[in-house]
Amino acid sequence: MSKEKVVLITGASSGIGEATAKTLVANGHKVILTARSEDKLNALVEEFGADNALAVCADATDFSSLENVVNTGIKHFGRLDVAFANAGMGVQTPGVEEGDPEQWQAMIDININALLYTAKLTLPHLRKTTGHFILTSSAAGRIALKGSVYGATKWFAYGFGQNLAEEMKPWQGRCTTIAPGMVNTPFFDEAKPDKLDPNDVAEAVLFAIEANPRCNVRELFLMPSN
Repeated sequence: MSKEKVVLITGASSGIGEATAKTLVANGHKVILTARSEDKLNALVEEFGADNALAVCADATDFSSLENVVNTGIKHFGRLDVAFANAGMGVQTPGVEEGDPEQWQAMIDININALLYTAKLTLPHLRKTTGHFILTSSAAGRIALKGSVYGATKWFAYGFGQNLAEEMKPWQGRCTTIAPGMVNTPFFDEAKPDKLDPNDVAEAVLFAIEANPRCNVRELFLMPSN
């Protein structure tokens, strides 16, 4: 097993974030969990044990709240090795002409601004540990989808990940963009059992952070076999 890592996960209360937390702790890592659902976060800490996990409830679109998460987590564990900017959302009304600007704003806040905030707040600490930044983009951020504002936010995430990797390169920092296709999470109203499972993405995160430090896994593109 590779050296124990302290990992911050946004959007940690369900779906990909929850699955990743469980996978990392099961493999000997420690996690700082943040999301808006305090009860769910506390339940995860109870499951993992206080030595392995810390929950700090916050809205990732609020810079000051997210700053408190980072500072509290580092005070608790003493360092930060990995930041996983995973929080995200879609919209209920697709397309541009029929789209809802209020839904767009909420989505941009979490898919873009929260990603930027997470990077800005964690990079100084990751530099100290020659650390790793991981973000969740999407297969939708690699292709053209008719009128998809969600896809456009994931194009931003995809491009940002590539640019951030170059910014981190001079100090040997690693940056991984994960671009999954459809994942069976609460993101969808109906279950998608034949598509990717959150654990598939969690295993991709584990692979990236446990790769030899000489290997910067820049991108992981996951698609359902079906």
